[in-house]
Amino acid sequence: MKIVITGSEGLLGKEISKYLAKTDKILRLDLTLGHDLTDETFVKKWFKQNKADALVNCFALNDHVEKNQKRGTLFDVTLESFSKFMDVNLVALFSVCREYARNNKKGSIVNFSASTGIVSARPDLYDGGHKHIGYSVSKAGVINMTKFLSTHLAPEIRVNCVAPGGVEFDQDTEFIKKYANLTPLKRMMKKTELNGLVEYLVGSKSSYVTGAMFVIDGGWTTW
Repeated sequence: MKIVITGSEGLLGKEISKYLAKTDKILRLDLTLGHDLTDETFVKKWFKQNKADALVNCFALNDHVEKNQKRGTLFDVTLESFSKFMDVNLVALFSVCREYARNNKKGSIVNFSASTGIVSARPDLYDGGHKHIGYSVSKAGVINMTKFLSTHLAPEIRVNCVAPGGVEFDQDTEFIKKYANLTPLKRMMKKTELNGLVEYLVGSKSSYVTGAMFVIDGGWTTW
């Protein structure tokens, strides 16, 4: 198969790309590779020139805070920053999905939401600060966009959504411990633990799966 992976150089995108490249041809799209997916002209041209069997959308704007930098609260959020999350995580995502569907007669799309698109980010995890509301609201929108696209692009193109919980990468020890204690499986996700699910969703084994949301969060949202 030929699979397009957006956000291919990110934490999850890189692992998924590497895993699927063992058996499939991967077309990588990432801002660090010079691909601006908020540029509609670029998106239209690229997808017109690159047909594929599946599209995996790992790209997103997140709100990671650099070490020694203090996280603000919702009262510090600028409307400009809120709009930026919508522009990248929803508007650009819609553009990418639409151009894939416009240029491929059949296929599979896998979008990425997040556990904070299902339930609120917990304020007690961030030492008096708040996770950016724009991230959570945009990831909630990804879920509904997936459902909308799955009904409007069926039966030729299947559209599903993955909603991961927190992935361990370089958080401080105290954050990892607090997050683990709030999770039934008592740990954060490893960055390789979505590979098999994405492989399933892009392939023929999921031929009757569309409009579904797969919550992979160690039980976080079940409390």
